[in-house]
Amino acid sequence: MGSTFGNHFRVTTYGESHCLSVGCIVDGCPPGMALSEADIQPQMTRRRPGQSAITTPRDEKDRVEIQSGTEFGITLGTPIGMRVMNENQRKQDYGNKTMDLYPRPSHADWTYLEKYGVKASSGGGRSSARETIGRVAAGAIAEKYLRQAYGIEIVAFTASVGNVFLFPPSATHPTAATNPEYLKLVERIDRKTVDSFLPVRCPHEESGKRMEKLIEEFRDREDSIGGTVTCVIRNCPSGLGEPCFDKLEATLAHAMLSIPATKGFEIGSGFGGCQVPGSVHNDAFIKAPAVPPGQDALSANVQRPRLTTKTNNSGGVQGGISNGAPIYFTVAFKPPATIGQAQTTTTYDEAEGVLEAKGRHDPCVVPRAVPIVEAMAALVIIDAVLAQQARAAARSLLPALERVVPVQ
Repeated sequence: MGSTFGNHFRVTTYGESHCLSVGCIVDGCPPGMALSEADIQPQMTRRRPGQSAITTPRDEKDRVEIQSGTEFGITLGTPIGMRVMNENQRKQDYGNKTMDLYPRPSHADWTYLEKYGVKASSGGGRSSARETIGRVAAGAIAEKYLRQAYGIEIVAFTASVGNVFLFPPSATHPTAATNPEYLKLVERIDRKTVDSFLPVRCPHEESGKRMEKLIEEFRDREDSIGGTVTCVIRNCPSGLGEPCFDKLEATLAHAMLSIPATKGFEIGSGFGGCQVPGSVHNDAFIKAPAVPPGQDALSANVQRPRLTTKTNNSGGVQGGISNGAPIYFTVAFKPPATIGQAQTTTTYDEAEGVLEAKGRHDPCVVPRAVPIVEAMAALVIIDAVLAQQARAAARSLLPALERVVPVQ
């Protein structure tokens, strides 16, 4: 159903923007892993509102509580229930006669009413960013397993706000994938560095300051602005992805476009890659360099691929299957729909009027979306990992093949 994501690592989220609590049930987490609230809270804190002057002033601490699925700090393999109480609800911001009359422009009020015949009276209901709390909590669990079992690292950062870009497209580099500075960033960026560039989370001081100033300008005139988040997944094993309809980039796109306010997804060279010839775009294979003993970032559980690619325009995925190179993609977020400016629109009764929305809203969701993108990436990868583990285990019971690669 629409509130559940994943096949092997299944996450069901619950809750509306102003109900008593929000959270999730995680089913399929491997047993025997150490897990406590301390493993989950850091990502919850990175996502929470009220972080700075350029985010919503709603004051929620977003303290996560594990309700089930662990004993003595160890996962049991049974469903893990997690809950976050909504402590700073203000339904009165929405419960006024004017806002009851109008579906808010570009919000989900009208479509939810059309679908269900009823809608939440306050906030965005299930379309609110509060719903993503369950995703982030589940993603933190997935990340811990991926990190311990495979050495996988997932890092996201703000790539643009409005028309301010970290790596603006140019005639030389219509796609950032061909920019050596961008590729260095993809290889080295970590969360500590990203968070050192608060409040925007753009890992470049000058660009981050320009983005912050732009958000402040839109906030001060009670307007909003969108932007993009780039995410990189490093040390991901090769062979992940399920052709043909569940290709790895397809499941990543599904996950990212399920996040509230998203409007676009591109992986690897993306749309800019359409402007370069195949002779430039093709990723030639080369022998993977040897890694000195003790310096391998991968877990001992993972066999490093024998081949890698000279370039990485594919974004770590070819034929819908991971090739062992860093996976990187970018997600586009629209300007938040609810703004303080008066807008001419139409009531539910089809009468034209003016709506001036109330409430506490982000002028730009991008800085707070960073941990949400990371969480959804983790949910996609752990689901693919568990599927591949099952396939590998089944194959291991069969007699070994004499020759896998045909020889001419």
